[in-house]
Amino acid sequence: MRTIGVVVNPIAGMGGRVGLKGTDGKVEEARERGAEPRAPERAIAALEALAERAPDARILTYGGRMGEEYAREAGFDPEVVGEPAGDQTTADDTRRAVREFAQSGVDLILFVGGDGTAVDVTEALDEAEAASESEDEIPILGVPAGVKVYSAVFAVTPEAAGRVVADFDRTERREVNDIDEEAYREGEVRAELKGIAEVPVADDLQSSKQVGGGTVESLAVGVADDARQDAGTTYVLGPGSTVGAVKAELGFEGSPLGVDVWRDGEVLALDASADEILANLGEQNVVVVSPIGGQGFVFGRGNDQISPDVIRRSEVEVVASKPKLDGVGVLRVDTGDDEVDDDLRGWRKVRVGRFERRMMKVV
Repeated sequence: MRTIGVVVNPIAGMGGRVGLKGTDGKVEEARERGAEPRAPERAIAALEALAERAPDARILTYGGRMGEEYAREAGFDPEVVGEPAGDQTTADDTRRAVREFAQSGVDLILFVGGDGTAVDVTEALDEAEAASESEDEIPILGVPAGVKVYSAVFAVTPEAAGRVVADFDRTERREVNDIDEEAYREGEVRAELKGIAEVPVADDLQSSKQVGGGTVESLAVGVADDARQDAGTTYVLGPGSTVGAVKAELGFEGSPLGVDVWRDGEVLALDASADEILANLGEQNVVVVSPIGGQGFVFGRGNDQISPDVIRRSEVEVVASKPKLDGVGVLRVDTGDDEVDDDLRGWRKVRVGRFERRMMKVV
């Protein structure tokens, strides 16, 4: 029987759907924009998958929204090792939980959040292990719930996280990365290696984010040609340098890390939230996105503004350079809506040039 420490950052990912590109220092603004917590449903999904595979697992967790509520909803009877210090949870609460787990000798720490939470967990665990002078390193695994998920310590989906926790038999060292959210909101990615953690070895883990190489000019021309000919069609243009080339070809400087909306030669919205995108959709809509290099995610990493409701009302065009596709192998989706994810999965044509397309599998 495995003993698992479970800690949830209940505000992780709240800024994504409302266009804030992160929640650090932006919780109140996210709430004012109508943001809904994303972490709870993801925590439950992971724990339910764990309960299905390992119903006798011993769960240690923090009180209330930091894990206890969701463990009980998933069918476990958790041992509560502490409570958050106030009504609003903080990084200090996460770090205290991790120290309690380390002192209790858990077999793995399962956390729900984004890169910031991964850093908190890793640093607190390093401190606890150094203080105990133990030579054994406790592995960690992340349930992806943040806007930014650049680290290589996350499972590809919440359900995959639960399965990996139940079944893993060995671990390996993986990178924990984070970026400067303020710079990110201004369109600049400043990624930094924050630590190294032991993580279960499994196929359902994502890689660190890598920058895709190769030219994208020809595919940008192809998408722009189609857009100009599609009178009345609304184009929802995702983040990243590849789709950025499409925006430039259409004649405007888009938000490099945001989602922009274009129709009939007019920019309808820059750096739009999910609600703003929905408000600007028409009868015919096309979402243009590019997978994250090294990971293959088309939806669910850095483009939460393109919500399931937007995807349901749109055609999806995936664009990528050939080197980027060679580096990812398969494409992945994690929209938070199982029905939408299922509809997106399967074989899909990806535009790699002005006219050329390649078949890629979405898993």
